[in-house]
Amino acid sequence: METLKVSGKSRPNAVAGAIAALLRSQGEVEVQAIGPAAVNQAVKAIAIARGYIIPENLDMHVQPAFVKLDIENEERTAVRFAVKGYKLS
Repeated sequence: METLKVSGKSRPNAVAGAIAALLRSQGEVEVQAIGPAAVNQAVKAIAIARGYIIPENLDMHVQPAFVKLDIENEERTAVRFAVKGYKLS
């Protein structure tokens, strides 16, 4: 599964385009964010991506979780959004 790392400075529309493209091609994507600003941008991107795929008769299921990451020998807590696409009937 592809992992998109979102920062507080990420542009939600750009991230949303990447999420939508991966849902169309692979059916799933993981979005990771560390910190409140990054989580905010990630949530906005997921909401925008849903707007991109709904007209194509697709929708998504999002499952958030906390994960521990080792970044530069330091343990950080990130929010991981497991995003899975599915066809609407």
